[in-house]
Amino acid sequence: MNIFEFVNCISGGNADETLRQLYGATGMNILKQRARFISAAENFSRAFPECADIRVFSAPGRAEIGGNHTDHQHGCVLAVAVSADTLGIVSLNGKDTIRIISSGYQDIEISIDDLDVKSSEEGTSAALVRGVVSGFVSRGAEVGGFDAYITSDIVPGGGLSSSAAFEVLIGTIIDYCFNEGSVGAEETARIGSFAENVYFGKKSGLMDQTISATGGFVHIDFADPEQPEITPVDFDFSRIGYSLCMTDTKGSHSELTGDYSAIFDDMKLVAECLDCEFLRDADEEAFYAQMPELMKKCTDRQLLRAAHFFNENRRVTLEMEALTSGDTEEFFRLVNESGDSSAMLLQNLYSDRTPYEQKLSLAIMLTKRFLDGNGAVRVHGGGFAGSVIAFVPNYLAGEYESEMERIFGANCCCVLAVRKSGACEIKLC
Repeated sequence: MNIFEFVNCISGGNADETLRQLYGATGMNILKQRARFISAAENFSRAFPECADIRVFSAPGRAEIGGNHTDHQHGCVLAVAVSADTLGIVSLNGKDTIRIISSGYQDIEISIDDLDVKSSEEGTSAALVRGVVSGFVSRGAEVGGFDAYITSDIVPGGGLSSSAAFEVLIGTIIDYCFNEGSVGAEETARIGSFAENVYFGKKSGLMDQTISATGGFVHIDFADPEQPEITPVDFDFSRIGYSLCMTDTKGSHSELTGDYSAIFDDMKLVAECLDCEFLRDADEEAFYAQMPELMKKCTDRQLLRAAHFFNENRRVTLEMEALTSGDTEEFFRLVNESGDSSAMLLQNLYSDRTPYEQKLSLAIMLTKRFLDGNGAVRVHGGGFAGSVIAFVPNYLAGEYESEMERIFGANCCCVLAVRKSGACEIKLC
């Protein structure tokens, strides 16, 4: 459809049901998304006035419910796709060039004929785009040029994984526009992870990309990361009177790549000392039995992080069992226990480079005081900065939101809806 047809469809309310499924059922949410979609289309038109027909794509952020830093060691995670997303207005340009204008970011222009890793691009969005294109080419898939305007309500560094949503969005555009969707969601997730690890220069697992690509509330077992076992979890927190609340403490992840990589390196070293490539394959009892020998080869922090993995990986299964059996009290206990393990063993609540900045610890302390034994709270995502996630009784959600925003600033806290669909082309009218 062209820009005018798109704007008329949105403003006339003809796409409201689609918006409701993606972003939640409240009337205010629908009005907000109408305005957002129209603004994105207008910005696209200004950036690329020569383009006529457009297509619309979306990739959701994700909330990690259980499994903090377990995926990159082939462990298990419990996670959910959420209503915050990265949105792209796209038009094919018939060239060998991809041009992207992103709200708040530097413009991107890359040639699909130049896919070498560039050290000068490390840590940039351009690196992610080049890496995603390279991933498709290496699989024998078709690629082509397109123009895109991209906007996101996933706050960078806020813990909902903005980078993974961006990678998956670019991959979904290429898959749908040039391959009729034949590459598929799971392979697109792997391509996104490849781009982040090799081109962007950040060591990470596959959880974020998998959730963004597939959607829903799922348990993922990465024992075989090439073919992760994805099990849907049929559970709705709203039915039990609790809201899923995310608080962004306004600490950015942008300078923390080294901290994230250190967790991967620390765990991997312990695995190698146990004659394994990854901790998932290690014998936990041998880990404790060999502690005196391991202490000669590993630092204390490395051993503590390995202990976190063993406990956290087991805890994910217990959390899923608690949910499926309806034992929310046990589930909340496990979530709190997970948070304590991240703080004491994994040690990812703040960077040791900036020990005086501990906003995640502050947010967790304040949330526990507010909840007074109800619900649960823990660090969300990679840690060191960013967000905490809390399960708050519905009748307290508004008050909790106000309290967090009083302390950490306006619009820092949001109540998230579960999004059933993963990255997709949005058919509006």
